[in-house]
Amino acid sequence: MIEHNKQFLIILSAPSGGGKTTILNEVRRMTDNIDYSVSYTTRQPRGTEENKIHYHFVDEPEFLLRKEAGDFLESALVFGKWYGTSISFIKGRLEAGKHVIMDIDVQGAALISSTDIPYVKVFIVPPSMDILKDRLIKRDTDSMEEIEKRLKIAITELEHIDRYDYLVINDDLETAVRDVISIVRAEENRTDKYINPIAGFLCTGENHDQ
Repeated sequence: MIEHNKQFLIILSAPSGGGKTTILNEVRRMTDNIDYSVSYTTRQPRGTEENKIHYHFVDEPEFLLRKEAGDFLESALVFGKWYGTSISFIKGRLEAGKHVIMDIDVQGAALISSTDIPYVKVFIVPPSMDILKDRLIKRDTDSMEEIEKRLKIAITELEHIDRYDYLVINDDLETAVRDVISIVRAEENRTDKYINPIAGFLCTGENHDQ
C-alpha cells in the first residue's frame, strides 16, 4: 500500500484588507482536514472577535515571556502590536493528520520558511491598489490616515510575492477560495509527499493477486 505523508502548514499572506481572513474561513468551512492556527496577539479584539477562537488576546508582558521561552514558531511586531504562532499547536495538529492554515504577514512567513515544518505559501492580492483602498474604506475600522499608512505598507509587502509558492487574485471570493483549495489538493499529491510510492504500488499489486 502506498503511504502518504501529506500534512503541511498552509500560509496565507496579503496586504491589510486583501481578504485573507475571509478566504481562510471559507476554505475551512468547505474542507474537513484543515485546522486553524489560533495566533497570540497583544492587540485588542475587534467587533465580535472572541478570545481563544479568533486569537489568544494577551498583554505585552505575557507575550514577551512566551517569546523568550521559545513558545513561538514565529513572532512579529505589526502596527505596534505583537503577533505570534504556537509551535506546539501546529506540530500537534500535523501529527494528528490535519493540515494547519494560518494568515500572517510577510515578516512571519519569512521566519517560518527557515523552520523544518513542511509548508506551502500563498500570497493573496486584490486586482488593484484602488480596489484595496476601497475595501479598506468599506471595512470602516480605520481612519483615512491609518488607511494611507496601510496602503504604503502594502506596496512594500508586494515586493515579497516572489518568495511565495502561489499567487491568488482575490477579485471574486468564490473563485479565490476554490483556487486556494486547489492549491492544497495539488500540494497533497506532490511526489515528495509519498513515502517510497513505487514499492508501495508493487506491494499493493502483490496483495491484489493473492
